[in-house]
Amino acid sequence: MAKRNAENISLGDVLKDFIQSNRLEKGLNKVSAREAWNEMMGTAISNYTTDVKLDGDTLYVQLSSSVLREELSYGREKIIKMLNEEMGKDLIKKLVLR
Repeated sequence: MAKRNAENISLGDVLKDFIQSNRLEKGLNKVSAREAWNEMMGTAISNYTTDVKLDGDTLYVQLSSSVLREELSYGREKIIKMLNEEMGKDLIKKLVLR
């Protein structure tokens, strides 16, 4: 029977180590960016969103409405700030609306 480690390790620390050792952080960031977009923008804008993709520090958002794309382009900096706050990390530096 294996002996237990006398040191107590929190579950959060174990999960962080697992994610880093298996290089899963990049994929999880992509999922959290997509979820943050849908959460922060609400259902009205999410209905016009066809694709959300995180590539490096740039978030690409495909919209089906050119009018909505133009309106959102005026508030890019605010959207980036809100999304980073929602995810809890400074992950997005640039927002590209297509």
